Amino acid sequence: MRNIKTDLAVEAHEYYVGDGNNLPDGIEHKTEDYDDVKVTVVDVTNENGKRAIGKSIGTYITIEAKTLKHLTDYERENIEDIFGQKLRKLLEEKGVGGGDTVLVAGLGNNSITPDALGPQTVEKLDVTRHIMEYMPDAVIDGTRPVCAIAPGVLGNTGIETIEIIKGVVEKIKPAAVIAIDALASRSTARVGTTIQISDTGIEPGAGVGNRRKGITEETLDIPVIAVGVPTVIDAATIADDAVEQVISAIKKEGKTEYFSRFDDDERYKMIRSAMDETANMMVTPKEVDTIITDVSAVLASGINKGLHD
Repeated sequence: MRNIKTDLAVEAHEYYVGDGNNLPDGIEHKTEDYDDVKVTVVDVTNENGKRAIGKSIGTYITIEAKTLKHLTDYERENIEDIFGQKLRKLLEEKGVGGGDTVLVAGLGNNSITPDALGPQTVEKLDVTRHIMEYMPDAVIDGTRPVCAIAPGVLGNTGIETIEIIKGVVEKIKPAAVIAIDALASRSTARVGTTIQISDTGIEPGAGVGNRRKGITEETLDIPVIAVGVPTVIDAATIADDAVEQVISAIKKEGKTEYFSRFDDDERYKMIRSAMDETANMMVTPKEVDTIITDVSAVLASGINKGLHD
């Protein structure tokens, strides 16, 4: 575990600073346990904290389970409830009330399985805005107006994702946007095992070196909650994790003279440099189709629970 574990920029992820002690000014850290689910909440509260971990001021939440696929009914419901509660709290803290319209944007390419998390989540959502407008008598109390869009990717549409979402926002005037995206991870252990939430927005494509204009409160003028699950990892990270395990084994034997000269970030940079172009290869688990199907169902149900009473 790195002292300050900063993942690829696309990830709205937690930042562990050691064991949570001796945090720099501007960083608040807490963990919560719910049976087999661990929740980490990190708040970046000022510019000093922003500089310390390289992330915008805001709240970063990670819901970590052993896996997000092949869940039992109890495990699935537990994760969905936790996710829904955290999502609702972030919206409330941004001043979004229970009757306000929310737009859910499923980012990514539905034709590429590891990148299809956003579109597949949107397909499973309870969208209600049209029902509340045209069939109000059929709406159950506690339902809020929810609408959804899967804007596709620039290569297919010729339109930047932010341009599509901004156009929809200007037309329907939602109180907030929830942006869902597949993430690139800096840890093999987190692929398909964590739900990451942030109130700072998201940068589509940044995790695979294809940075697009951010979908944030600054670009849309309304709160943006980012939700993601890591589905891919770069080859350099796989090599780095393997080397870290070897180093840990050697250190247990007391042979630390050479390895103590390098911290985790220095080691990772050395590995990337040595691998050259191979380091940029993106790798995904062989069962990624199952991961996307199962995780998108968990996200959709959690969002439904978080948005509707």
